[in-house]
Amino acid sequence: MHRGRQILLVEDNPDDVTLTLRAFERNNITNEVLVAQDGAEAIDYLLPEDRPQDADLRTVVLLDLKLPKISGLDVLRRIRDDQRTRRLPVVILTSWRENSRRVAPALGV
Repeated sequence: MHRGRQILLVEDNPDDVTLTLRAFERNNITNEVLVAQDGAEAIDYLLPEDRPQDADLRTVVLLDLKLPKISGLDVLRRIRDDQRTRRLPVVILTSWRENSRRVAPALGV
């Protein structure tokens, strides 16, 4: 069993999932990668009701912003609003060019 951080890839585009996994493989990244295909799956994994407040969640989140069911920005808000996940590293991935000027203010930058 790998003892490093898990990577939660939250991405609904199968081609982008394949590309990301291939990049990890080519760069010898051996962390366990879990894939959530929409925002709801990400929330279900990260914030289950039965996870204790002091649980050690060793996960890095790679988060697409444009997702079905629950948007990436809403997923990020939920992550940051919950004591169990507020310190998780989250990397935003998107090709959402037409709204790039809206992303930075929404993230508080």
